[in-house]
Parts: sequence; structure tokens; C-alpha cells
Amino acid sequence: MSPFRAGLSHPSRRALLAVAALVAAGVTVPAAAPARAQAAPGPAHRAPAQDPGRSAQPGSPQWALRRLLAGNRRFVRDRARHPRQSVGHLREVADGQHPSAVILGCADSRVAPEILFDQGIGDLFDNRVAGNVADDLLVGSIEYAVVECGSPLVVVLGHERCGAVTATIDAIRYGGHAPGRIGDIIEALRPVVEPVLDDPGDPVDNAVRANILAQTRALHRSAVLRDRIATGQLRLVPAHVDLDTGRVTLLDGGSDPTPDLTPDPASRPASDHAPGCPAGVRVPPR
Repeated sequence: MSPFRAGLSHPSRRALLAVAALVAAGVTVPAAAPARAQAAPGPAHRAPAQDPGRSAQPGSPQWALRRLLAGNRRFVRDRARHPRQSVGHLREVADGQHPSAVILGCADSRVAPEILFDQGIGDLFDNRVAGNVADDLLVGSIEYAVVECGSPLVVVLGHERCGAVTATIDAIRYGGHAPGRIGDIIEALRPVVEPVLDDPGDPVDNAVRANILAQTRALHRSAVLRDRIATGQLRLVPAHVDLDTGRVTLLDGGSDPTPDLTPDPASRPASDHAPGCPAGVRVPPR
């Protein structure tokens, strides 16, 4: 007998009689699977799911904004994934980064962008200062992220009950001088806060929102950013954080994009410099 035939199993007479009895009783007997059919791969054999939100290839501004808002929805629902927060991922981006968004945010300890947007190492280029003031240094830092790292989105992120805004309101109403260089923050915010103090509603909330929009306008005055906005490579988005819920709301009147994280096929290259934003600042020759 050949080895092949020796490997075939022959059903016993008792088994055949049992099957015949089932058929006679009206019970359907499933057909045997073909001999060459392979079992469906179990979880250990499935290819790992692709993460379209990785920071390696930033896409269009809309894609980047969808990505952030989807992460914020996860955070608000207490379903954060804490992605790309391992030492292994740090090694992956050690030689270059492609942050999908730049954040101009407040230094307040309650509004860390990576937590609010459920992002990881290399995803966000953070610029944080009390009152999220876009001074010359901060504007230069944001321009660097956009030009060198190819980030397609800048979010001006203010928040509820901002201490810097509250201190500015107190200084306007009651006078006095803040110690050290804190007064510099107050003086930077004074022209933004003062015009809305008599508006209806909560004065701090009104001033916070006015400041978010004012700092967004300040970034629009950058020729570097403006050129990229004109060509559709960049979008500036003012946004507000609710400290009671953690929800981020857009202030530019645009609708909340759907959480479709499919990479935009029309997205531009991340940067003219591979592999992305380098570890050191490179100043082009004059």
C-alpha cells in the first residue's frame, strides 16, 4: 500500500450505520470540508492592523484634524488607547519626526495635548506657554515645525478657567503689579482681554475665547504660514478645552469632521527633507 493511501482514514461500519440513521430521521449531516482546505488563521496568525494615525506620514490638514478629534472623543469617553508611548516607538522616531499637528497651547498642567488628543511620541509638536500667547519666539517655533517637519495643521488651544487670563482681568479691574516676569504675560494679554470685559456672559470665558481667536489671527500674520495656507498645505484651527468634560471644541465655525482616519491619498509629501524634522535645527545658507 502506498504511503498516501496508508494515511487515509476508513470509517467503520458502525459509524456508517449511525450516519444512515441520522439521515433517515431527517437530520442534516454537514458535508466534510475538502481535504486541501486550510483552517482560518487564528488571532496569532492575522496580520497586525495598520494604524492610519501613525505620525510617520502626515497627510492633509483635514486628515490631521480628524485624527486629533477622534483621539479627543476617545479621551472624553474614557476609551483612550495611549498609542505610540513606548520606548520602542521612541527609538523608531529617534532619527526624524513627522508630527501631524502643531499645538500652540497653554502651559496649564490640566491640558496636556498628548493626553487630551490621545496621541503619542512624535505625534504633536508642542508649543506651550501661559496664556498661549503667540510671541515672536513661539511663532518661529511653529514656522519651524511647519517648514522642516511638514506638519499640515496648527491648533491654537485655549481652555476654560485659564489662570493667565484671570490674572489679566484682575490686574485690569483692581490694578497692582505682578511679581517678576508674570507682568509680561499680563501685558501681552491686556489688549485682547480688555475689549471684552463688559460683554454679556462670564468675563473669563469671554476673554479666553477672544484670546484663542486673537492668537490665531497673530499666526495668520506670518508670511511663512500664510503661504502654505493659501496653497492648501496648512490649516490654522482655534479650539477650546472644556475642563469639566475634556472635550475640545472648534471655534472657527467649521463642523466637527467625521472620525474617518483613512489617509488622504492626495496628501503631499511630509517634507522636502527626509526622514523628516531632524534632531538639530538646520539654517539654510544665505
